[in-house]
Amino acid sequence: MARVLITGAAGGLGAALARQYRARGHQVIGADLADADVALDVRSEADWRDARDHVEQTWGGLDILINNAGVAGGGRVDRTDAQEWHRVLDVNVVGVANGCAAFAPLFKQQGRGHLVNVASLAGLVHPAGMSAYTASKAAVVAMSESLNHELAPWGVQVSVVCPSFFRTNLAASLTDGDPVMAAISAKLIERAPFDADQIAARVVDAVADGVFLILPDAGAQKAYWDKRLHPRAYQLQMFAAGQRIRSAEPPV
Repeated sequence: MARVLITGAAGGLGAALARQYRARGHQVIGADLADADVALDVRSEADWRDARDHVEQTWGGLDILINNAGVAGGGRVDRTDAQEWHRVLDVNVVGVANGCAAFAPLFKQQGRGHLVNVASLAGLVHPAGMSAYTASKAAVVAMSESLNHELAPWGVQVSVVCPSFFRTNLAASLTDGDPVMAAISAKLIERAPFDADQIAARVVDAVADGVFLILPDAGAQKAYWDKRLHPRAYQLQMFAAGQRIRSAEPPV
């Protein structure tokens, strides 16, 4: 039976992961800004210290930390101001880094543990109109790979989760800075073939198997391998998407 701490657990994929782990008999602490077992703003180092203290006092240790909390955001580069860049990077990148830094010492001391960082297919495949979001998720992928190499000598495992679009409440975190891209993203989320519970079940299985790069759906797997094996076709597809964004933009 694993002891699991999940951030962003009040809804979406975080809540689905919590349901999956509990249904399989594991112990779970859900952390979020509200409506969770532990109040946690992932941007706050003090909140992370409190979360670690709570885990140690409750369980005496931890087996799996899932850095799931994140926001959607950004848009076309000329519609994304510095405030929006900071909002996206502070949660999606610094929030994950804070969690890893808070629990790495405990995992090292234990000689075991598993860091699971939730990124996105957008961290591997970089479509037009999403530069702040893709930059943040690419950073999580890179961070995870680096930590995988860094922490392995202590017996600590690392995984990074990169799903494509799935039905969740992530669109609610989109701002109105770029309504064209917000509408496109919301439509892709709404039409996705999988919901959060289906993705969560596959993630839990892959974490148990010790998979590093978790591509939990067929769409993510296809896009990842298309980019690697067919780069020219991938580029043409991405340019076509950029052209569709231009066509959707109202005339000046």
